[in-house]
Amino acid sequence: MKIYVGNMPFGIDDKKLESLFSQYGNVEEVSVIMDKFSGRSKGFGFVTINDDDSAKKAISEMNGKEVEGRKLTVNEAKPREEGERRSFGGQNRFQNRSSGQRPQNRSRGRY
Repeated sequence: MKIYVGNMPFGIDDKKLESLFSQYGNVEEVSVIMDKFSGRSKGFGFVTINDDDSAKKAISEMNGKEVEGRKLTVNEAKPREEGERRSFGGQNRFQNRSSGQRPQNRSRGRY
């Protein structure tokens, strides 16, 4: 079972995360998600434990546990669905402009 671990301290790496969960069973895979630009942890990661009973025990005991001053959020990882990536602009960013309309300005100042 793949487990999501969130709200992790930024200093936790793969080895530390594995040591936190190794007491619950055989940890097959560990992945701390890193920011590709800064190289720093994004504060969440994933742990895979093959035995479902051990994984459920790890989830129940580790969820809310304080590690280095932060309470972990631990639950079963859900598969990411297609098209679930966040958009930061892209094709529909200027959708109103193509029709000749100006985007609404909600501020009181001039546009």
